Amino acid sequence: MKIAIGCDEAAYSLKKIIIDHLSNRDDVELKDFGAEAGEVVLYPDVAKVVAEAVASGEFERGILVCGTGIGMCITANKIPGIRAAVCHDPFSTERSRKSNNAQIMCMGERVIGPELAKYLVDIWLKCDFAGGGSTPKVNRINEIDAEYKK
Repeated sequence: MKIAIGCDEAAYSLKKIIIDHLSNRDDVELKDFGAEAGEVVLYPDVAKVVAEAVASGEFERGILVCGTGIGMCITANKIPGIRAAVCHDPFSTERSRKSNNAQIMCMGERVIGPELAKYLVDIWLKCDFAGGGSTPKVNRINEIDAEYKK
């Protein structure tokens, strides 16, 4: 699975932890679009690049981290075709994939610790869209999204 990852300076440490956590997996290929050590960036710029890379199909999924995960999520969801979710607990993380088919998970370094973040990444990567009763809802999200594409 090809994954785009990005962060601002508020979550540089968490990004590195996630990259280290995933580096041993043969089934994951990561590309880092985030801030480097000591670099100050605007999180909307990072979220835009990662979301566009996922929306284009170059990457299957994306992981965005900032102070809270909220700003990254808001920005990523501005990109047509993207469904991003803030993932700070196991149940919501699982449902973001199984019910909402989110392609981007967002987390906040100031909200969750490193062990929980790694656990949530593992949950998120193993989950696929379950379809069923959620299919008409995700289809409707896609229809609304298409109404606003330029």
